Amino acid sequence: MAKYICDVCGYEYDPVVGDPDNGIAAGTAFEDLPEDWTCPLCGVGKDQFSQE
Repeated sequence: MAKYICDVCGYEYDPVVGDPDNGIAAGTAFEDLPEDWTCPLCGVGKDQFSQE
């Protein structure tokens, strides 16, 4: 699974790890994140991420 980088702050979403602090289980693909998921560091939406 591909990693995605926040274009604003550089946060890396790694689907192998997920986002456990925000209820996203390990193994969750970026495409499967809820539409209202936001960057845990700066708060921007999924549309501000680029595939690594």
